[in-house]
Amino acid sequence: MILKAALALLVLLVLAGGAFLAATWAPERSVESLKARWAPPPSTFVDLLGMRVHLRDEGPHDDPAPLLLMHGTGSSLHAWEGWVTALKDRHRIITVDLPGYGLTGPSPDGVYGGTRDIAFVVALLDKLGVPRAVVGGNSLGASVALRTALAHPDRVEKLILVDGGYSVPSTSMPIGFHLLRIPGVGWLMQHTLPRFLVEQGMRNVWGDPSKITPAMIDRAVELTQREGNRAAIVARFMQRRFGAPPRYADVKAPTLIMWGGRDHLIPREAADALHRAIAGSTLAVFDGLGHAPEEEDPRATVEAVKMFLANN
Repeated sequence: MILKAALALLVLLVLAGGAFLAATWAPERSVESLKARWAPPPSTFVDLLGMRVHLRDEGPHDDPAPLLLMHGTGSSLHAWEGWVTALKDRHRIITVDLPGYGLTGPSPDGVYGGTRDIAFVVALLDKLGVPRAVVGGNSLGASVALRTALAHPDRVEKLILVDGGYSVPSTSMPIGFHLLRIPGVGWLMQHTLPRFLVEQGMRNVWGDPSKITPAMIDRAVELTQREGNRAAIVARFMQRRFGAPPRYADVKAPTLIMWGGRDHLIPREAADALHRAIAGSTLAVFDGLGHAPEEEDPRATVEAVKMFLANN
């Protein structure tokens, strides 16, 4: 009797698993199939480090210190569209899909993080003929910007760190982040893409989840399906290295720190610690916003950027 019950339970689990796979199976999509919707002009692609890198380069090209803005985990250059619209009349703005995300796709050798991201930034600036830039980013992009400023201070005019660059324990985390910690789940995540899971992740990190639109979820789902991106996300997670923290006191570039007061992924105390650690930095906190304030309320947040850029 016990054996029959166990067999019945096993059959139910197999059937449930099969149904889940069938319902959430999401094959990879080619870059060409995604370009029309997600890479209209002024999007362009450049050959860099063995990749066809997706970027937008807008505004006056005689700007002596262009802005280079980098997105966070699971995002893309589209996160900066609000800031770009507000700034491009007076500033050159470069936004880019980092390796493993958006339409840039995976690194050819599958190596991510650390010195590789810094090398990517420097190679991009060289490719575009930019000797010095205002370098900024959100979350992952902020960490890349910070480490670039430390490794190549001669290339960074100013630094903008948005909800990233300093680690403290999360008080809430998207389910997908938890799943990546489970052995063997990486394969499943590379072949399935439950829309509800993507939506939950976005709602988890926004201060006001009601602002999330179906179009935003479409973008996240479709760009994650770009061939190689899901494997790259898993590889980035597996290749994380928790070494010594950045040498914050060595940051010499004028620095703007921006934070969402409702950020539960990297809570507000990280902003205060980062502000104390980087001498002379400016801190702007937006109480009602979450982990991606530049996207959640670009109109309010870009005003702090305008003031920062205007100060010599």
